[in-house]
Amino acid sequence: MYQVIARKYRPQTFQQLVGQHHVKQTLENALTQGRVGHGYIFAGQRGTGKTTVARILAKSLNCHRSPGVGPCLECSSCREIAASACLDVLEIDAASNRGIDDVRELRENVRYRPSRDRHKIFIIDEAHQITEAAFNALLKTLEEPPEWVIFILCTTEAHKIPATIASRCQIFTFHMVDFEQVIGRLQWICEQEKVTTEPDSLSLLALAGDGSIRDSLSTLDQAIACFGNNLQAAEVRQLLGVVSGQVLEEVTGAILDQSSPRMLDLVQQLTAQGQHPQQFCRELARYFRNLLVARLAGADSRLITATGEERRRLSAFAPRFSEEDLTRYLQLVLNLYRDLHSAPHPRFHLEIGLVKLVHAGRLMSLEEALAGAPAAGPAAAPVSPGPRLAPPVPDATAESTGPGPPLAQPEDFQHRLVAALRLQGDDFTADAVEHSRVESSNGEVVFHPPPDLVFSLESATRSLAQLSERLLEQRVRIRVALATKIDSRENVAAGPAPGPAAGLPTAATRAMAHPQVQRVLAMFGGQLRDVRDLKEPEP
Repeated sequence: MYQVIARKYRPQTFQQLVGQHHVKQTLENALTQGRVGHGYIFAGQRGTGKTTVARILAKSLNCHRSPGVGPCLECSSCREIAASACLDVLEIDAASNRGIDDVRELRENVRYRPSRDRHKIFIIDEAHQITEAAFNALLKTLEEPPEWVIFILCTTEAHKIPATIASRCQIFTFHMVDFEQVIGRLQWICEQEKVTTEPDSLSLLALAGDGSIRDSLSTLDQAIACFGNNLQAAEVRQLLGVVSGQVLEEVTGAILDQSSPRMLDLVQQLTAQGQHPQQFCRELARYFRNLLVARLAGADSRLITATGEERRRLSAFAPRFSEEDLTRYLQLVLNLYRDLHSAPHPRFHLEIGLVKLVHAGRLMSLEEALAGAPAAGPAAAPVSPGPRLAPPVPDATAESTGPGPPLAQPEDFQHRLVAALRLQGDDFTADAVEHSRVESSNGEVVFHPPPDLVFSLESATRSLAQLSERLLEQRVRIRVALATKIDSRENVAAGPAPGPAAGLPTAATRAMAHPQVQRVLAMFGGQLRDVRDLKEPEP
């Protein structure tokens, strides 16, 4: 009967183990010094060697020829453990033996001495699936087992092991196997199997395993079954459904050329090829991550898991992007991958997501925008944010002059102005106008706001003038006067409008006078709501 590659070439000694040097060194020293514990937890990603190391440790402890050093692989104990047929080494699948009754049976078994070997070893796979009650039943036995018993718990989810169990064991964390080590192991196995390969084909197989030796070997077995003893990179890529480098280059080129149509054509091509949108986004995220690492540490960095050809592409494209751009692209692709999980129309989401990448490449950083903006003078007033209701009247300013009849119904104008401001999304200015008293005479609109809202209207006079002229269809002048009471309807003597920092603390005055603050307000609009001096204690 055919034996799969992952089982045929399973390591039988610590020397044959790929990676996990920290685990191998510690266990070898413990065997040599006679300091083997009674309980171990092997935790880590699937296919990294947890059960394999448990078996090697069991063989080392029970080997008849070299006990406590390393397995000889020839004695009856070593052969039986390798074949999972040893009576004194019990492998238990916790996924199907997870209840309290199973643990009670195990506790009864612990009481009896080994039938032949020195130790009775229990290897419990997928230990995190044991129920809470079963774990509690195991506590006392695990804390003070008989001298001949050793427990080895293997799990891919160590956080699900209760702390009371973990505190009674030595914990070993198995790492993902290094990319180059996986390729080296695949190359050695291909030589043993008389299989010729292209270098990039082995890299693709290693990438498919994502740090898991077993997954990579299973994929190698599949590739050999499909293509025989000659593995070509293009064929392996097609078998695995991996996005080709040309497609990823097309995405990069569309971003550099700022071409949205190229992105849409790319989606059409992927759809015609039957490429899954989420799988494509996963590959694209890995590509942008590698681009970012290549930009930061160079294309030869060990942090990059890529084929030789992809490294050459990364070294060519990475210098053409900034770190900020690549970080932005990676975040957008990760968000797109998440959204595609529940998208009703995956193709539409993919199209929008890729077009967003093009637009993200056109964004200007805040520093560049401020550096290119003219500095605002002391009297510059910011523009209120929000979409315009209609094209602005040419040359309309807060100081626009020109004759115009007084408002026939100031309250009606006030309601219309508040509604227009809320439609723009400027609720802050709308609240200030709504709580103000409005008067009009000789083409001038006068607002009498409460004292705490004077600055809000002062900073928005320019946008109020433009909006008022569109509503009234005439040129107007905006003036803000201080009212003594919020609800007062008495005539208040109109004086000169207070300065932009009137009534505000000294910190606000300094902030408003700062050129950068004026430049930001002039470019992006908005109002200065609060200023606090960081040197002063919070109120």
